Amino acid sequence: MTKVAPNILSMRLEKTGLFSGDQLSSILNASRDGDASVTEVIVREGYVSEEEYLTALAGVIRASFARLTDLDVAGDVLERLPTKAVFQYNVIPVAFENNALNVAVNDPLDAGLMDALRLAAGTRVRFVLSPAEDIARAIKRFYGVGADTVERMIQDDRFEVSPDEELGKVDIGELDQEASIVKFVNQIIWEACQQGATDIHFEPMEEQLRIRYRVDGVLHQTPVPPQLLRFQAAIISRIKVMANLDIAEKRLPIDGRIGLKVKGRAIDIRVSTMPTVYGESVSLRLLQSGGDFVGLADLGMSERDSELIRQSIHRPNGIVLVTGPTGSGKSTSLYAYLKEINNLDIRIMTAEDPIEYEMTGVNQVLVREEIGLSFSLILRSFLRQDPDVIMVGEIRDQDTAEIAIQASLTGHLVFSTLHTNDASGAFTRLLDMGVEPFLVASAVSSVVAQRLIRRLCPVCRADLEPDMEHLREIGFPIEKLADHKIYTVAGCEKCRSTGFSGRGGIFEVLNVTEDVESLIVNRSSMNVIKQMAVSQGMTVLRDDGWRKVLEGVTVIEEILRVTEEE
Repeated sequence: MTKVAPNILSMRLEKTGLFSGDQLSSILNASRDGDASVTEVIVREGYVSEEEYLTALAGVIRASFARLTDLDVAGDVLERLPTKAVFQYNVIPVAFENNALNVAVNDPLDAGLMDALRLAAGTRVRFVLSPAEDIARAIKRFYGVGADTVERMIQDDRFEVSPDEELGKVDIGELDQEASIVKFVNQIIWEACQQGATDIHFEPMEEQLRIRYRVDGVLHQTPVPPQLLRFQAAIISRIKVMANLDIAEKRLPIDGRIGLKVKGRAIDIRVSTMPTVYGESVSLRLLQSGGDFVGLADLGMSERDSELIRQSIHRPNGIVLVTGPTGSGKSTSLYAYLKEINNLDIRIMTAEDPIEYEMTGVNQVLVREEIGLSFSLILRSFLRQDPDVIMVGEIRDQDTAEIAIQASLTGHLVFSTLHTNDASGAFTRLLDMGVEPFLVASAVSSVVAQRLIRRLCPVCRADLEPDMEHLREIGFPIEKLADHKIYTVAGCEKCRSTGFSGRGGIFEVLNVTEDVESLIVNRSSMNVIKQMAVSQGMTVLRDDGWRKVLEGVTVIEEILRVTEEE
């Protein structure tokens, strides 16, 4: 709440020339009666934009306005204002000039703010007006996630690790925990979810506890306070408590899971610990338990590939395989296929490890090898459950492969995954497992190889003047440049200066025709099978990638990164 005499506040706002008399009265009443600052009221009510208001106000109070996008603050400047004051008043020091500390603020009309900052800094203070989001982002960048919590732990010289048995039923966005360690871990998870991270890694180093998020398939180190190392053991213990793991066992790897909500959405977190030289390394895999599923039309396949897959998944039997390395979006594609055919007339059963998404109307079974509940055992049981469609999370051995093939030959449609580099490699992998070639040829209907690529940020992508010689060397279809533009990365606030926003797929769909069946039966090499499929219209991964470049979805470097040379 802004603590300025109404007449002075009204006079300053009036001098900006931005508000009518009625608007001034509303702003004064709202800021006096509520907990919102004047700036927050003006932006919330939509009178003018935050930047327009702060720019005008800067001229009235003889301050300056600045965006903090490319801000670089020296360490000694940051130290001039206590961390506690930074978080208490939501401000950040930006420079020290002429014996005065320049401090970025968003609510300069708070009468007590100048005196409080002058007292905390022990020097003269000058205001620099900045948007609230810029200040929040700069605080996170220079002080680290959870810096206020760590500061409080250091001041108290104590911390608490309290088991919270009901945590799975609580939304961490609404938690008001007193225990500082609890709050810090919640902040880390919350921040990861805000950034759309799929993994969080707590990595003990000799002189720091490094925390990294995997966003769009790439690891990014998140800024954390340097003093965090002294609370390493407590942080790891807190995560173990949340996952119901033995906090005393630090010599062996342990796996567990945490169930909680973030902004109303259920998040299933898979926890894995690993003893290292400097302590236990902990990895968290974030899985959204429910929510919207990607549809077949949203995968980004070409018309040909999409039609082939649609034909395969609407067949009464056969095997549809999705191949690719770990993290290539195989599960997302399988769920998209299931969503396409999931209705009341079809009984679908899945064996998964882990169950990454819960789908209404589908009977999902979690594989638990430790009690003997393996893929092969579940598959055998499925055949006595009268399913129409079976999904096996992964074909790992001959036993599972043969049961899956037997299921397809006895009238079931089977979906599964394999770890191979391309579509033709799936047949070689099955033959290497010991499956008879004639069984593979007659059971498998389609194989989809795929990779995930980072999508260009639509806000800041920039036109690229291509190097024709380089394009020829990498086999880019230069003849298509006449009708298309290609782009390169730039970087903006929207994409956290990475130039990318979200991910999409590139695909290689191999349809098993009679010619391909004949090659499989004769144990032909994967290259021969691939050449046959290409001659019949298959688009290889890299060529599908070039299509995405020409559509402006991604950049050439992304395609080269995720595909192998032909």
